[in-house]
Order: sequence, then structure tokens, then C-alpha cells
Amino acid sequence: MEWIDAVFMRGGTSKGLFFDARDLPADAVERDRIFTRALGSPDPFGRQLDGMGGGVSSLSKIVVVAASDRDGVDVEYTFGQVAVDEAVVDYSGNCGNLSSAVVPFALEAGLLSAEDGVTTVVVRNTNTDAVIAVRLHVRGGAAETAGDLVVPGVAGSGSPIELQYREAGGSTTGAVLPTGRAVDRLDVDGPGGSPRTVEVTLVDAAAPVVFVRAADVGLTGTESPDEIDADADLLALLDRIRRAGTVAMGLAETPEDSALAHPKIALVAPPATTTLLDGTVVPADDCDLVARVLSMGVTHKAIPGTSALCAAAAAGIPGTVVQECSASSGRDLRIATPSGVVDSAADVRLDDGVPQAASASLYRTARPLMRGQVAVLR
Repeated sequence: MEWIDAVFMRGGTSKGLFFDARDLPADAVERDRIFTRALGSPDPFGRQLDGMGGGVSSLSKIVVVAASDRDGVDVEYTFGQVAVDEAVVDYSGNCGNLSSAVVPFALEAGLLSAEDGVTTVVVRNTNTDAVIAVRLHVRGGAAETAGDLVVPGVAGSGSPIELQYREAGGSTTGAVLPTGRAVDRLDVDGPGGSPRTVEVTLVDAAAPVVFVRAADVGLTGTESPDEIDADADLLALLDRIRRAGTVAMGLAETPEDSALAHPKIALVAPPATTTLLDGTVVPADDCDLVARVLSMGVTHKAIPGTSALCAAAAAGIPGTVVQECSASSGRDLRIATPSGVVDSAADVRLDDGVPQAASASLYRTARPLMRGQVAVLR
């Protein structure tokens, strides 16, 4: 057994193990072994009981942070989505929720310093080359944790951390609309193998997402995660749509080559009265869009941060299925998720008719949960 310095952090609605790059071996294969063993993967029982993971995608993540020598960038980080049932780490995208914990970790690890008060730190995500301006409160040289901001899906409140993604469009594919179209028609196998054509919008802003009308797959969009996850035929259909969208975006040559974590697939619907996981009822007037996002084949209990940013960008593009469903006509979008209403925003401009996401932003909270050393079996 070996012991490796790490901090267990919550960022937004996700949790993960954060490492200082200086404490890890340079070899990529050895790093992946450490990450999967530390989180308890692979686990055929889907619980990761022999590690720090929580058995679902939002609780099976790692982040590696390092100081940056790039002009205008203070800190760099690499995000890894660790599969639960496989010894696989997916580096195909970023995590918007854990992005909020990068600067708090960097301050904790001594990778940067900041004077007390409100400060802005520029970070770069190595997975997507995204540059994010992180604005947060610092007290005693550490990130403030106490505050009044409530993040849907997280009990209690915390100090607000603003994430502003600069030039968020084309984070992975190089274009906000990877196919150049607001709507694409994908041919997939429906239940029983019968051919089926589904209309989707493929958008890449902060992260690539395949957007589908909930009504087009027989849903209202207000279903609970458990209701969606209980329908095996539906999950299989959504995965085929997601994989077909991956190929259409140019992210894979075949559906089988699609990465596990990205793109994500999101079901969207017009504003509707929604019952949250805690039993609270959200009136239709309190949201602009209803969304259910699947991550690693399981319905997210809230919404991935990058998916919320991408939805805000998609809502600002004429003709998309998101704009069609959305009640918002501005840059701000209120998204009804299973855990509550998430506020996101994006500035989308048109250059010669081609959409460009100039920036996208949202607020999260974050805090360290434990620091010390994680035990990794050799």
C-alpha cells in the first residue's frame, strides 16, 4: 500500500479527489492506476466501497492541479472522470462543478497566494484548453466557505464562486455548432431495432452536449432521475442518440468509439411545474427551461456545470431545440433540474451569421471536506 497526499473536495454538486501534480508520478499509466485504485474502480457492484468514489459519475472524479507558466494564467488543472465499473479514466472533457474547487485547492496547497478580499484568479483547463476567470472571496489566505449562496442539490449555503468561461464556444470541436446547423436529424435504432430519426441540437460551449426534446422520446421532461433510469429501453435509446451525436460532431469515427463522459445528452422541455427530489414544487413561472442530463449513462441529480453553460449558449442560438423550448429571450437562463433551479448565462454573438459564444458564466460553492493522504493498493 502507498499513501499519496490529496484533498477531498466538493465543488458545486460534485465531489472528487484533488492532487498537487508535484505529488504524482509523471507516467500517465501509473497515474491512472492511482486514480482508479483510490476511487475504488473497477467495482462490478457499482458502489466503489473499496475507495473514495460514491458509485455515480458526480462522485467519481479526480483533479490534478499545477502552477502555470503561461502568460495571463495562474493555475492549470486536468480533470478525470473515473468510470465506476471499469478501470478507466476519461479525459475527454471538463467538469464545471469541480472547476469551482480548483482555486480553493490551489490556495490550500500553496500553489498560489492571494490577499484577503474579493479576488479573481485565471485558471486553464488542460482537457479543453478553456480559460476561466474565477472570482471568489479570500479570508486568511484561504477561500471563504461561509456565505448565503444556495446551489440546488447541495444542502446548506456557501460563499459564492463565479466561474466565467472566456471564449467558451468550440471548447472541444472548435465551433459552437460543430455541424454548422441549429438542428440535425440523427438516424438510430429504436426499441426492437426499428429505424428511427431523432431531431437534436449539437452545441459545444464549455463542453459538447447533445440536446433532445424530451417529448421526442416520450417524456415530459419533469420525470425524476429514478423514473428515467428505471427504463432500460429509454436509456439504451438515449445512449445510441448520444453516440450518433458524437460522430456527427466529429468527436469519434464510429459510435463505438464515443468517449464515456462526453458529450453528454440532455433532455429539454418548455417551462413546467416540477417536483424536486426533496418534494418541493417549483412553479412553471420560476424557470425558463426544464432539463434532465445524463452523465455516464445515469441521470444527473442536478445538472453538470458545463451542461448548464452549454444550455444557456444554445438558448441564445436561433433555431435550436433549446431556444424552441426556452422562455428566456436574454443571456440569462433559469434551468429547472431535479434538485432545483440553476441560473446560468451566456453571451452569444453572430459573426457573419455564425454563432460565437463569447463567454458563459455561473455561480457555484466549494469547500474542502478532508485533507491528508489517500491509500492506494499496489
